[in-house]
Amino acid sequence: MIVEYDTPVMITWAGDIYEEKEITATPDSTISVGQKIQLQANVKTKDWGASDWGKEYDVAARTTETTWKSEDETIAAVNASGQVQGKKAGKVKIRATWDNGDYRISDTAEITVTTDPGLVINLPQPDFCTSDSSPQQAEAVLTKPDGTSWSLQKHDKLTWTSSNPSIAAIDQSGKITLKAAVGTTQITAHFKDDLQHLDEKKTVTLTVKDCGSSGGGNPGTGNPQPPGGTNGCSPVINPPAKGASQNGTSMNPQASGMLRADKRGAETFNVLEGIPTSESLYANAFSLQYLFQNKFTNITGEVTYNVPVTKTYVWTVPVPPPGIPIPMSQTVTQTMTVKRPYGYWQIDNLEIYRPQKVQFSNYALGGYGGSVTMDAKNYTPPVITSSNKDDVSAHVKPSNCNSVNLGTGGGPPMNETGLFQAAAEAAVGANKVSNDLLVFNGVTLMDDRIHDAAAPLPKPIPEPARLGADTFYGTGYMISKSLANRQNQPTSAIIAYTLLPGNIKGGADKTFEIPGINPVTVHTPVIMVPSVSDDQAHNQKTSPAYERSALILDRPFSVTIPTTGPHRGIPGYETRDFAKYNRQKQVWFPFDTYDASMKFIPKDTWIDIPVGQLSSTFYMPVWVDEGPYSVLFRSIAENAPASFTTEPQANLDLTNHVATDTVRVDVIGRLYDFKVTDIADYNWESVFRTAKGSAAHTETNYWVGAKGIDGQPRPTGYPFILPIHPGSHPEAGYKNIAVKTGYHIKFDLKTKGNMFGPDDGVRITPAFYFVSNEGGKRQPVDLYYHTENQPFVRIGSQQDEEKRFVVLNDRLRNVSTQELEQTAGYLFDQSPGSFTNRALFTADYLKKAAKPAWVGTYHWLILSRQVRTFIGGTQNIPAGVDEARVLASDQKWYGEYSLPAAVYAVPKATDLAAYGRSQTLDDRSPIFLRNGYIVVNFNIESIRAGDVNRPYLQYIHGPLNNQWQLEGGVQSVTDAKGHTFPVTDGDVVFYHGDLSSYDDFGSNGTH
Repeated sequence: MIVEYDTPVMITWAGDIYEEKEITATPDSTISVGQKIQLQANVKTKDWGASDWGKEYDVAARTTETTWKSEDETIAAVNASGQVQGKKAGKVKIRATWDNGDYRISDTAEITVTTDPGLVINLPQPDFCTSDSSPQQAEAVLTKPDGTSWSLQKHDKLTWTSSNPSIAAIDQSGKITLKAAVGTTQITAHFKDDLQHLDEKKTVTLTVKDCGSSGGGNPGTGNPQPPGGTNGCSPVINPPAKGASQNGTSMNPQASGMLRADKRGAETFNVLEGIPTSESLYANAFSLQYLFQNKFTNITGEVTYNVPVTKTYVWTVPVPPPGIPIPMSQTVTQTMTVKRPYGYWQIDNLEIYRPQKVQFSNYALGGYGGSVTMDAKNYTPPVITSSNKDDVSAHVKPSNCNSVNLGTGGGPPMNETGLFQAAAEAAVGANKVSNDLLVFNGVTLMDDRIHDAAAPLPKPIPEPARLGADTFYGTGYMISKSLANRQNQPTSAIIAYTLLPGNIKGGADKTFEIPGINPVTVHTPVIMVPSVSDDQAHNQKTSPAYERSALILDRPFSVTIPTTGPHRGIPGYETRDFAKYNRQKQVWFPFDTYDASMKFIPKDTWIDIPVGQLSSTFYMPVWVDEGPYSVLFRSIAENAPASFTTEPQANLDLTNHVATDTVRVDVIGRLYDFKVTDIADYNWESVFRTAKGSAAHTETNYWVGAKGIDGQPRPTGYPFILPIHPGSHPEAGYKNIAVKTGYHIKFDLKTKGNMFGPDDGVRITPAFYFVSNEGGKRQPVDLYYHTENQPFVRIGSQQDEEKRFVVLNDRLRNVSTQELEQTAGYLFDQSPGSFTNRALFTADYLKKAAKPAWVGTYHWLILSRQVRTFIGGTQNIPAGVDEARVLASDQKWYGEYSLPAAVYAVPKATDLAAYGRSQTLDDRSPIFLRNGYIVVNFNIESIRAGDVNRPYLQYIHGPLNNQWQLEGGVQSVTDAKGHTFPVTDGDVVFYHGDLSSYDDFGSNGTH
């Protein structure tokens, strides 16, 4: 018989339990000279018999246990806490050794140091806690292209910025102030030095966490133990796993822009073809209202609950009779593992950007340094509220749990694992979970409210709409007149987006190029379509140069320089007023002039004309040589460089900044002021002489009319106008007398211009008319006279050879001594001949002037140099002008004329010879006209250089001017009896048809 007893036995085991440890120095890194990084020394433990490693602990900063060493301190140095700083280019290994007295283990990290040019930022540490309140110092290390490195905290070329000052602010000395708020910010250092051509920027992320009060683990005691639960239940949040992610991105601003002529929508100019300086541009950019990118990650895992479940087993152990059964009791406690899932969404990246400013750059913006910047106007950025926590414990709250007591049950103890597990499962509820938070413009996209087991999916960030037309719109950008013309100048633009506060794990301000913006052509237009006044009313030329504007000596003229005219056939140009764009309007004369204020302007001078002034008056000096000239004009654009090129009439080619033109002119002299100064008939002596027999002149003259050279009134009028006729005598008793034949009249006239040559002269061609004593119709006649050898010689026939003479220096000619001497002086200066002494030359000239000079016949006169004087005014002559030339510019010509004392008039073209053959022909033949007046008419012309076939100026018969009429020549005269006599231009004197000088002397002489 076999008897079995269950006997409780307590067994105690004794032995050594071993564990395994490992250290990892990390990370292997590439850094720049001066850059600092923090290495980690992670120690992990594997328990005896376990297959998995436990949690890692960073022992880098445990200076009593961990030592750091660089194998080459000249390449990279390491401090006692594992912070490495690059020193020079190269590779080096950094060794971490951990020795806690029981274990000594080590590992190395490989560091590569480069000298690439650039900027790096060193923060005291990458992450901070909200409890950190002391200021932190940032450092920027600049490596120049020459390989030198400079450690900077504050520098006038260095700027510091924080993208999210609500997390951490930074001043310009690199000092960081933490704001005790959880989040991230981008710390940016920007070093810009135009002189050194340096422009370097670097951005790093600074993270502030809620570090709580928990301390780090101890790698020397194995894996950390889970915190205690309530009443013995101990939940452990197992490490999370990252699952699916929800990514969103809209980082292309879809930007576009334009740089055009003001005003938007009503552009005057097409900038592709041309826009002038002093006109303005507008800049307009378009883009998205915001940019974003995000990564929302689904975090999943389990919470393990170690639930103690207790049950007390009671039973009795039978014993042989008569014994009493032994009561037994055993309490069994099993820790049951219950797992509950959790799931939530975490923001792994959130970057939202607002448009901040746009910069346009173009040559046409040179007045603004080449670029203009526009800040966003009337724009409201997105409002973001975000919260991010990386610690799983911030998102997962284990369910409350207690140990479970199943009470008492029958025993002995048995395997009731299922019962125990079920009780544990029933004791544990769902985990409480929550997402990170994201609210966008008032709409919750990621909900951070507490949910059971799994938090809800986040919503995507809405796609941005486009900005309005006025957000980035600038107008009135004036194109500086300092900018020369240039074609198709490219436009570049960038738009800057600023990272909004609330970003998470990344992001920095960004700039984007705006493609496809139009170029601008700067073309400042000027025109030149001038004219010069054509003084036809005073142009006495026999053959005018109709293709040239006539400019008359000693008279004003004007130039007209309009600023309105045709230009390029493009918008804003075409035909319009371009005065706005003119810096200068100028005229250039190849001859001396005076301006309207009589300020002298030497020839070959560019003269400024006020741009807004259409016409300008000038005055032609009398000493300018007659002849053809070309007057030059130019309009200079306001943006013309110092060295410029020109183009006729308009600068259609933008490489030219000046428009030019030429106006051809003809400078012409004058023939004028004909007057009768004396009549030899004794009946007229008292009119011209102060006393009988006196040579003193009364200053009485008979002029062409009552007007001057240019038609202005003379101080004397009727009766002292031509022709001399019955009624011209001013004295009572002489009202009906004319001039008896045989008596000469003295006359003179003037010219202006180049009539100072030896062969220049004035030609006078007489014509004859007869009119009865009662007036009425006049008729042309031929005149006859007797010579000693031949009777009845017709004036103008080949037999008419009677010579006429003039004595210039005659006592009754009344030419002043000064006039004669200054004429002699000029001639001496020009050609003294054999004389070397001015006084002797003058005396000789006066002697010759006192002798008769032949001037022609009865049918023609040529007043030559022997009867010419020079009378130009030589007072107040501008410096540099030849006084002798001024003197010679005005000439006076002296002449006289008479009819033969016995003169016979017959109708024009009468064949007197034929009459004589059929009739008795003598002085009293009835064929001769009597009882009337013979009218002498002068045709007056100037002769240049002896060219009698081409007279230069006309007094009467010019195609454009009749100087006789301009001076007030009359069309009829009336005698004292009321008889009216028709008058023709050029009529000088009425001779009695039946009274002769013979009647005064009883002489039989011919004249």
